[in-house]
Amino acid sequence: MEKKRSNFSGGLGFVFAAAGSAVGLGNIWRFPYLAAQYGGGIFILVYLILAVTFGFAMLTAEIAIGRKTKLSPVLAYKKLNSKFGFLGVLAVIVPIIICPYYCVIGGWVTKYVTVYAQGLATQAAGDNYFSDFIGNPWSPLVFFLIFMGLSVCVILIGVKNGIEKISKFLMPMLIILTIGISVYALTLPGALDGVAYYLVPDFSKFSLMTVAGALGQLFYSMSLAMGIMVTYGSYTKNEINLTKSVNQIEIFDSAVALLAGLMIIPAVYVFSGEAGLSKSGPGLMFMTLPKVFDQMPGGDVVALLFFILVFFAAITSAISIMEAIVSSLMDKFHVNRCVGCLIVIGLCLLMGIPSSLGNGIWSDFKIFGMDILTFFDFFSNSILMPIVAFFTCILIGWVIKPKAITDEVTRNGEAFKRKGLFNVIIKYVAPICLIIILVTSILTQCGIITI
Repeated sequence: MEKKRSNFSGGLGFVFAAAGSAVGLGNIWRFPYLAAQYGGGIFILVYLILAVTFGFAMLTAEIAIGRKTKLSPVLAYKKLNSKFGFLGVLAVIVPIIICPYYCVIGGWVTKYVTVYAQGLATQAAGDNYFSDFIGNPWSPLVFFLIFMGLSVCVILIGVKNGIEKISKFLMPMLIILTIGISVYALTLPGALDGVAYYLVPDFSKFSLMTVAGALGQLFYSMSLAMGIMVTYGSYTKNEINLTKSVNQIEIFDSAVALLAGLMIIPAVYVFSGEAGLSKSGPGLMFMTLPKVFDQMPGGDVVALLFFILVFFAAITSAISIMEAIVSSLMDKFHVNRCVGCLIVIGLCLLMGIPSSLGNGIWSDFKIFGMDILTFFDFFSNSILMPIVAFFTCILIGWVIKPKAITDEVTRNGEAFKRKGLFNVIIKYVAPICLIIILVTSILTQCGIITI
């Protein structure tokens, strides 16, 4: 066990690291699809309202829990109240499940970076290119190992010299690339029609499902209920202004999500019409977009820059997911960082290999009708994360009371202007929202409703 807990060097280091965690694949491949599906502007409006209310409250709570306890999630919740020790275990199980399949997807992104770096844009746009790649038993595993290895190397270096330094470098690069590609996409002929489709609200499409979809997206976008923000909060110095930091993280996260839509939706709309926006996740990222890039002037260069951007987003998130696990192992079992990383590698191999093969030679194996990777994604994001967040709200709102958190936020005398809002959200609004997310996720998976 480390004698002295590692810390970020300051507020900027913490914000870049936390924003790096928050800005991930969810912003780039899920947000644009949901925005297009739910009428563009109306979904964005709902999302932004939820981000500054629900998202702000949950983000503040998790970071404050980490800084108050100076512990990773496996022990932090137990320190707040001994009866909630189970919540720390659940919070760590989430990144343990997510990390392996996230590295598999990160491997896919790494593959496409190498493809476009070799100038193979036309091949990547082929109808069967992606399916042939993930169907191969060996090639995806090689890139999975490369991506996992790069992420582990950063974790091994440590909090300040590894996570913080790589985040300080990659986050500005990611922002620059996002803005650059967005500006280029807006110069394409007919792009303004795509922008209108993306930004102009279609109030006829507003429904409870719009709210549920936006709420679900917040978990993907802000790394909530994964133990990550509790872990990063534990590395945050006491003198850091938490309210200011949370606001900056929200701005980073929301800006990248909105810019991702401007990168993707106008370009897809120009070259593929509304039908091109009907896919999300891997279908949008690895099948639709390569076809769009292949038709676009200078598309091979734009595609390379785009997948480099996605790689940056993926690896900063993967690092944060791994660190939540390593930190918990160090706190709970008093192992050093190297041993913690070796255990993470073992877990990634144990669960990541089946996740990869589940799209190839094991594709006939289904769990509740889902391939292995999709099942891990559904179980962690749609079941465990809402449960963890729900019990976090119960713990703060009704057991230790919101004052325990608000006192931590204001420990240095800084103002907490949204204190009243925080109290109401944590005690009443968030628990109801989380039940809605959990129920709609299950009903959607069962095919009873469609999101």
